[in-house]
Amino acid sequence: MRLEMPVSDIEALVARQLGTLFVFDPQHEGPLLKRAVAIALQRSECCFSETRVRSKYYVRDGEIYFNPFHSGQYAIFLYFLSNTIYREVSGSSTLSDRVYYLNKVLNGLDLFYEIEMPDAFFLDHPVGAVLGRAKYGEGFSFSQGCTVGNNKGIYPSIGRDVRMMSGSKIVGDCEIGDHVIIAANTYIKDANIPSCSIVFGSSPDLVIKQKSKSYFV
Repeated sequence: MRLEMPVSDIEALVARQLGTLFVFDPQHEGPLLKRAVAIALQRSECCFSETRVRSKYYVRDGEIYFNPFHSGQYAIFLYFLSNTIYREVSGSSTLSDRVYYLNKVLNGLDLFYEIEMPDAFFLDHPVGAVLGRAKYGEGFSFSQGCTVGNNKGIYPSIGRDVRMMSGSKIVGDCEIGDHVIIAANTYIKDANIPSCSIVFGSSPDLVIKQKSKSYFV
């Protein structure tokens, strides 16, 4: 993956942002941040290379690249960074909290570090998106203003290659199949959606249109 700035500069950028907005102790937290940045970059490279949508957001001149000043790329990187720190310190770190909040402040994305996203997921403008503790399949993608949340403590289970268009919501006891497009502003609550379908409307009056698998490839 081609980096638009050296790894050391990426480390310094994150440290400066953390220190400006919150508190960052370079002496004690610097080594952990350095290790986590290296791992987060590897995870970002895997994500960008495997995502189904090979677009300008991840590929330039046929090569995968990373630019921390690209909001979408940086949002994914900061999620991987906060999640990596959480894993590195056996499930608890205030540094994870700060990186999570940094992502929220800079990119408008509410994606908690304890949530396990797939290795490859895609976003197209993260502003206003809130992703809860659902099960997410590989190739999941979302856009601005999307919500995944619980109803009475039950979260959705989302299959492979599910696309949430802007303003769409999945809430509660939902089983979303593979290769599903959830249309803009659609609201799914406590409902199951079959694989290879496009969904419109609001629960309980959803409109589901079945398509062949080739439609989604």
